Amino acid sequence: MAGSYWRRALRNQRVAFAALFGATLLVASASAVVIGVIWVRGWRALSWEFLTAMPTQGMRAGGIFPAIIGTLELVGLTVLFALPMGVSAAIYLTEYAADSWVTRVVRLAIVNLSGVPSVVYGLFGLGVFVIFCGFGTSLIAGALTLAIMTLPVIITASEEALRSVPQSFREVSYSLGASRWQTVRHAVLPFAVPGIMTGTILGISRAAGETAPILFTVAAFYLPRLPHSVFDQAMALPYHLYVITTQIPNIPPGRRYGTALVLLLLVLSLNLSAVMLRAHFRRKRQW
Repeated sequence: MAGSYWRRALRNQRVAFAALFGATLLVASASAVVIGVIWVRGWRALSWEFLTAMPTQGMRAGGIFPAIIGTLELVGLTVLFALPMGVSAAIYLTEYAADSWVTRVVRLAIVNLSGVPSVVYGLFGLGVFVIFCGFGTSLIAGALTLAIMTLPVIITASEEALRSVPQSFREVSYSLGASRWQTVRHAVLPFAVPGIMTGTILGISRAAGETAPILFTVAAFYLPRLPHSVFDQAMALPYHLYVITTQIPNIPPGRRYGTALVLLLLVLSLNLSAVMLRAHFRRKRQW
């Protein structure tokens, strides 16, 4: 009887593993097909001029340099705003706030915010940062909008990373006379950095590829120069790709796929840099 039970359990386990492997293979195959199509149709457009020149002839020729720089500036400002706020909120919720109905409502709100469509964040940024705060369509308005959009991901990942640090680390620190902040600063936060970096990676990926929020807050159809301050408009790769795909007729298809390929490579490069940084911290902090 016991042998029959274990045989059924083993069979069910194999079926579950096979189903999970098939789902993983399906997702990986779809991603590979998308990347392969973009690469095959776009790599011929890549050149030094395409990456470093200004657009010309109504964006049918020249390069996409302003869009690349605008995207990097936008992502950098987004991380600058979102990371300190997200980590601080996670530290408070995990290490300081009592388990009450207020904190449960806050956590529920954070989870709900992660599912809000990006166009809603764009309208929020338009009303608050562009109009109410008087920033106009600018880098700072777009970065603040993207920062609010990525906060739920960073807060959730940071909370999980902080909770994963063993409670014994805190108890030893308290037994040595450390304050709560000293315990968080020296005994908890350094070991949670790899998990926090995971949330940051996800936030960067979403911020770099969004079109709707920057459409209302920062993106320009065309600029003959680079932005000089955070209060200037900027071109960005997602919006530029949307423009050349839907608004400009008779543009060579290679330029569209080339722009998409540059955006894809840029996001992958940012993610790879963050993954390497996370691995560096993980090697330094092990328990």
